[in-house]
Amino acid sequence: MDIFNVFSMLGGLAMFLYGMSIMGDGLEKSAGNRLKGILETASKTPVRGLLLGAVVTAVIQSSSATTVMVVGFVNSGLMRLSQAIGIIMGANIGTTATSWILSLTGLQGDAFWIKMLKPSSFSPILAAVGIVMYMFLKNGKKKDLGTIFLGFAILMFGMETMSDAVAPLKDIPAFQQLFVKFENPILGVLVGALVTAIIQSSSASVGILQALSATGAISLGSAIPIILGQNIGTCATAMISSVGTNKNARRTALVHLYFNVIGTLAFLILYYSLYAVFKFSFVEGAANAFNIAVVHTCFNVVATGLMLPFNKLLERLAYMSIPEDEEKEVFSRLDERLFEAPSVAIGRCHDIAAEMANLASASMMRAMSLLDKFDPEIAAQVVADEDEVDKYEDELGSYLVKLSNRSLSHQDSLEITELLHNIGDFERISDHAMNIMETAQEMYEKGATFSDEAWVEIQQMKRAVQTIMEMAINAFEKNDLDLAIRVEPLEDVVDDLKSILRGRHIERLKMNKCTIELGFMFSDLLTNYERVSDHCSNIAVSLLTSAQDNMDVHAFLNESRKMESEYQALYKDYQAQFGV
Repeated sequence: MDIFNVFSMLGGLAMFLYGMSIMGDGLEKSAGNRLKGILETASKTPVRGLLLGAVVTAVIQSSSATTVMVVGFVNSGLMRLSQAIGIIMGANIGTTATSWILSLTGLQGDAFWIKMLKPSSFSPILAAVGIVMYMFLKNGKKKDLGTIFLGFAILMFGMETMSDAVAPLKDIPAFQQLFVKFENPILGVLVGALVTAIIQSSSASVGILQALSATGAISLGSAIPIILGQNIGTCATAMISSVGTNKNARRTALVHLYFNVIGTLAFLILYYSLYAVFKFSFVEGAANAFNIAVVHTCFNVVATGLMLPFNKLLERLAYMSIPEDEEKEVFSRLDERLFEAPSVAIGRCHDIAAEMANLASASMMRAMSLLDKFDPEIAAQVVADEDEVDKYEDELGSYLVKLSNRSLSHQDSLEITELLHNIGDFERISDHAMNIMETAQEMYEKGATFSDEAWVEIQQMKRAVQTIMEMAINAFEKNDLDLAIRVEPLEDVVDDLKSILRGRHIERLKMNKCTIELGFMFSDLLTNYERVSDHCSNIAVSLLTSAQDNMDVHAFLNESRKMESEYQALYKDYQAQFGV
């Protein structure tokens, strides 16, 4: 083996890791919306959590990513530690899917269907199909599928390149002697853990071992401790990601470590005890990609079977390692660890944006109440609400901008854009609440009051704005398109109402029934109410346009006709309701 083989091996490893990365990204994008629904539903039992963790990890091809997400969920308060344990166990089983895919490289036979099952046969086909889908198709989901195909083809090409590069090692005695030393379980476990911790992926380190096994120089006896160590090494990613998190999130990372360490010790004791009695002959045989996948799966299934009944003890061990104190646990509600699952991060942003919306709405209701009876304490609360809404906008905006720089599906990109627009509208509603509060305060301090006629008109406008604000925010919170459709006709009625009331106000000025100063106050209130209505319209329209982006042409045209017909009927109803 010369330096060029080393270069080939490093290049193969690079392609393997890159292929795994882009395949995982493509899979996550394709499953993104489903992941959001699945992962945000807390598991009621450890078994359900186990199945959830296994499925999600098999989909995104990374137990490290799943565990980091779980740490983020716990740190954000989306999940309890007890719910996270089952998912962590399931992630260890789900990660074995990659080793089974890679084991297909070892298929032997001359039959056509056997040859077609070999990745070296079908990977070029997938690569060709994938590049066509990725480069020439506009549909986001089909492009993601093309990314998956390309990632898989690159991964398998990297695997074959590594296998070819290390093939000369089979003739080097020193290489054979090296793996004889790894039959020492402690050394084998340490090497497996170290390599996996460095490359941050147990799937990748198992793939490297499968490539090396192609030399025939690695016995199954030396491979077993390495495989066990690889499961410990994969804990490094979650441990690193838990730095700076709250206590429960750090406990989650520790549960992952304890599960693999205890599972490894239990498996080693069980395996070597049985080996001492039965002297398994297969241990001396050469390891290959298939039996490495078998060992990897057996370990994770056996360890999970042994540890699942004792999940409460694992939780208790984590609490013993990081004890409780009297300080209240603080949750990081916008945790960047959730970027591992963008659709989940977006869902979290939507929930927090809904809180922002309700706070802005409550502030507006408080401000409008001050026109009926001014209360300094309520006015101070409006000021405090506006500061809080500004904080929401800053934090959510920064988080969403960072999230937008990730590799996202078309739907996720649309949702981020929609949220960025929406939080701007919520913030402006709270600004208008401040303006109305200041007008109410000015009237209170100057002892000014509107005429009975003007007061009735202000109440008329107030009812319309309360109605449209409630509809828009409920539509956003529940993603209710039927409710969103009802907003725009009312916004037009509010515009009409503003014009009518302003005209009446001018007539009162001409007849000396209103002072210039009160006229300015009246006009300011009308303007702020109408602007709030505009922002409610923006919120509803963004929901509708985002939904329409996902429709085909015929569905869009049908929906537009339906909306136009419904608009006219609603517009007339609102005119009657608010006396326009």
